[in-house]
Amino acid sequence: MQNDKYTNICLEDFSETSMEVTLVHMGREDCKPYHAVSATRTEYIIHFILSGDGFYSANGNTWSLGPGKMFLIRPEEPVVYYADTNNPWSYVWIGFKGMRVDTILKNCGFSKNHLCLPAPAPDEYMSCFDDLFEHRALNFSEDLYRESILLKLFAILVRHHRKLTIKDNPEQNGYSDNTYVNLAIDYINKTYMQGIGVSDIADNIGISRAHLNYVFQKELNVSIQNFLIDFRMHKSANLLVSTLMSIKGISKLVGYNDQLVFSKAFKKKFGMSPKSYRTYKNNQGKLSDN
Repeated sequence: MQNDKYTNICLEDFSETSMEVTLVHMGREDCKPYHAVSATRTEYIIHFILSGDGFYSANGNTWSLGPGKMFLIRPEEPVVYYADTNNPWSYVWIGFKGMRVDTILKNCGFSKNHLCLPAPAPDEYMSCFDDLFEHRALNFSEDLYRESILLKLFAILVRHHRKLTIKDNPEQNGYSDNTYVNLAIDYINKTYMQGIGVSDIADNIGISRAHLNYVFQKELNVSIQNFLIDFRMHKSANLLVSTLMSIKGISKLVGYNDQLVFSKAFKKKFGMSPKSYRTYKNNQGKLSDN
């Protein structure tokens, strides 16, 4: 835990080291009963409650908070937080700003509607505060060092949120459903010619077939199996019209070793065989030229 020499200390006026994310101020306070703060800030601030109890009010809501919790103050939003009268809290805080802050906070689990969250165990993050308190000199090398510790602290918070998310939903691995869909489509685009299946896609992005199908149904309203088939069918339809390649060659090029299986899938998709589709599209082109 924190050394006594860092009790009730505030460090501020740090130089801005990066437009992406930079430390503005930090500190620790063992509050007295009735200690209250009412303010609107221009930076983001996270408070980590070490002991005792208190209350945080923002956006018309009030939360009763104690050890193991953290709360976020957002810029330009009026807030009030105050210590319990019988068991006043002690906390550490860190203020920061930058272009990457919104993305970082989202990955920590914070949002406009989620300002209070479970915090990691103090022994996970207090080493960062100890390090920051030790490196308080206002010079460039210390500025860079403090920035690295700030990023380390955020990494701890992101990892903690990921653990909680996985505990609640074992399939979730830190990425959004939309990200999994984009990763899968990127993999399909690069490897569809190799005869890959749904299991190959799921294995590549690190989730189960069931969860992969779930995210495709949720985001695109189509199963992953049908998406893969449609992707190959549209690729083959384009090749039938734009090249003189044989149907057997096209079927292999889009990942079908069996031409018959390919032709059945194509007919199911477009209502005609690959040969008829080529003839039909070629005749359409001739009519448009006349």
